[in-house]
Amino acid sequence: MDKASGLLFEGSDWNFRTLSRTYDAIEEIALGELKLDVYSNQLEIISSEQMLDAYSSVGMPLMYQHWSFGKRFVFEDHLYRKGRRGLAYELVINSDPCITYLMEENTMAMQALVTAHAAFGHNHFFKNNYVFRQWTDAASILSYMEFAKKYIAKCEERHGTAAVEAILDSAHALMEQGVFRYRRPPRLSTEKERERVRERLEYEEQTFSDLWRTLPSSPDGDVKEAEDEASERKRQLNLPEENLLYFLEKNSLILEPWQRELLRIVRVVAQYFYPQRQTKLMNEGCATFVHYTIMNRLYELGKIREGDLLEMLHSHTNVVFQPDFDDPRFSGINPYALGFAMMEDIKRISTEPTAEDRDWFPDNTGRGDWLATLLDAWTNHRDESFMLQYLSPALIRKFRLFLLTDEADKPYCEVASIHNERGYEAIRAALARSYDVGASQPDIQVVDVDLLGERELRLEYKVKNGILLETTSRDATLHHMRRLWGYKVSLAEVDDDSKTLLSESSSA
Repeated sequence: MDKASGLLFEGSDWNFRTLSRTYDAIEEIALGELKLDVYSNQLEIISSEQMLDAYSSVGMPLMYQHWSFGKRFVFEDHLYRKGRRGLAYELVINSDPCITYLMEENTMAMQALVTAHAAFGHNHFFKNNYVFRQWTDAASILSYMEFAKKYIAKCEERHGTAAVEAILDSAHALMEQGVFRYRRPPRLSTEKERERVRERLEYEEQTFSDLWRTLPSSPDGDVKEAEDEASERKRQLNLPEENLLYFLEKNSLILEPWQRELLRIVRVVAQYFYPQRQTKLMNEGCATFVHYTIMNRLYELGKIREGDLLEMLHSHTNVVFQPDFDDPRFSGINPYALGFAMMEDIKRISTEPTAEDRDWFPDNTGRGDWLATLLDAWTNHRDESFMLQYLSPALIRKFRLFLLTDEADKPYCEVASIHNERGYEAIRAALARSYDVGASQPDIQVVDVDLLGERELRLEYKVKNGILLETTSRDATLHHMRRLWGYKVSLAEVDDDSKTLLSESSSA
């Protein structure tokens, strides 16, 4: 720090000493004033090409090889070189330690901003939000991905790249259906557990699955006894099963032990990212609020210049910009914009409430302790519940939100809810539902297996609001399920309310 001026840095250039003292100043505010609780931080400086590489491998610092990652790298690189897409200023990994990638092209002001945003905002959210605490294991993910990378490389050496990619292709295609939504997934393997897995794989290579070993070998056997055994095996399968990859990993008839381990690796990656899909708005809103608060505080303390603050505000404004619905850039509600606005609104309600705020939020208005409210919200909510709890009428008006209904039997849309008391409640509830990942993702489950006949695997899709599966995606799902199951796979589309069968299809 310049002792005469008190500034952390001057100009846009930076070095590691400058980064270090700026990090220390940010940490003092983050932990001391904002009371954030974070994993230990690991900051890494990377080039634009390395950032593109991180994009292509879903942001993981250790990732196995697959052709789809290279394809995405070429696509992203092409857009970047043509000037049609920019790169993120940072990338952060939900791990312990929390790894933050900083672009080497950033100015020092931007390095400070993204450090506050990622290394403290996102980091606090990762460590404290209940969804991440229950569904991910930050302390084990890096060691597990190192194991996965080495394991897949050994599989390619032993079984060939084509054989490994065939399994990974199908597993990647089923990733969205390869997560536990309603029950907690098993914890990641420790080194001792992975050693046990390797021993189990070696043993299974010499044995058959216990589930299928007792199938009747002859049609002349006792039918009643065989049916009883089949019923017991169905019970052991714990059907219905929502996690398709988990079911295939445990019960497929054709997969070898190493192929089952590949399915496990892919579903662990899918499960790792599942909480991020449930908390996109809150996570980005938290990080944006933190960087905005910290950078303004640094300016108030005289540690950064006005020009640096203006540079930060320019970037911040771009991040929280919400295009109008008729703007060519519109692609929905910007999670940075709405998330940050809700955090700021909570602060306003706590310190300067209106009469309307007192009616809608009697427990939060006028308390003055906005920080405690925010810390509690960041810990105990996901996007859907956060929206239901904290979206205010004032913010609904600011974003000019209203509710449209579009019924299939009517040739028009209807404005169902406007800015009145009942309308605010309906708008908030409808918007919250749109952030419910469980409601927006297809609910496809394994419901039955023909253990005595052709070994057909039966799937069921619960149809909501009369919306059937898109034909191409449905057929692709059946194709990949059959590849991994080995026998016929059928899919019934059943209305979730009336339980009426609407459609049925099967693998070719």
